[in-house]
Amino acid sequence: MDKQALEQELKELIISSLGLEDISAGDIDSNQPLFVEGLGLDSIDALELGLAIKKKYGITMSAESEENKQHFACVSALADFIMSRKAN
Repeated sequence: MDKQALEQELKELIISSLGLEDISAGDIDSNQPLFVEGLGLDSIDALELGLAIKKKYGITMSAESEENKQHFACVSALADFIMSRKAN
């Protein structure tokens, strides 16, 4: 799967797993921040999204990891993280 396809899939996963009914995948910029400004997600959303990623891609993230902020910075960073974990 190429990065663009994965980003599209992640946008759809964000919308479905968080119940964001009033936005479409096309409304989310891959480099837009996911938290605070940008999409405006919060820590509860991060937990739900982490669970959805684990379920869909089999990737577990440590709740204590400082790197999570980097991985969840935007859709593009999340796609990079998943692709790097899938490659290993």
